[in-house]
Amino acid sequence: MSAFTLLGFGPGGWGGALLLAAGTTLGLALCGFLVGAVLGGLAAGAKLSGLLPLRLVADGYTTLLRGVPDLLVIYLLYFGGSAALGTIAGLFGVAGFVGLPAFGVGVAALGIISGAYQAEVFRGAYLALDRGQIEAARAVGMHRGLILRRVVAPLVARTALPGLGNVWQILLKDSALVSVTGLIELLRQAQVGAGSTRQPFTFYLAAGALYLAITSLSTWGFSRAEAHARRGAP
Repeated sequence: MSAFTLLGFGPGGWGGALLLAAGTTLGLALCGFLVGAVLGGLAAGAKLSGLLPLRLVADGYTTLLRGVPDLLVIYLLYFGGSAALGTIAGLFGVAGFVGLPAFGVGVAALGIISGAYQAEVFRGAYLALDRGQIEAARAVGMHRGLILRRVVAPLVARTALPGLGNVWQILLKDSALVSVTGLIELLRQAQVGAGSTRQPFTFYLAAGALYLAITSLSTWGFSRAEAHARRGAP
């Protein structure tokens, strides 16, 4: 069977399965990125706060998550969470292994991991702000919440976009690690196809092309977003 037939959408073709798996990869990375943005924003706020306990917790979070392998975090969440769930289920007379949803674990793991990196991106963007604009907002009578929404958040987002783009690209590639939980994402689907047809080069090359297409579109999207955010800026 030729490569075009293998990767096509006809009988025996794997094109539809690969595209569906690519959609799973994209959804997994996107959800993880959004969860990470929330966690990163909270951690950045804690690191910039005047409360020592909050700063210590946030510093511990970013140091720990950036210092251990991403695969270890996924293992701990999936197998540790499943073991805890199995223990709880055993209290109600349910025996055997109770697995957590692979997609949900993947989103949580990627969110926790990316949140540690996004926290530093947000913190650096805030420290790079022109304090004169904040002082000007206070001078015209804006309260703290309005300053945060109308001045600080847009300026931080504009400055943080390049760093967030890098985090997103890393997260896309890290999504392949979630296959250890049994989730059929792009790389896992390529492995299944390669094992079933004994055509590993064809399937891994196709998976690489799909990853490259996603990352290329992402780079273009972030470039457009940066240009839009910096319009009118000196």
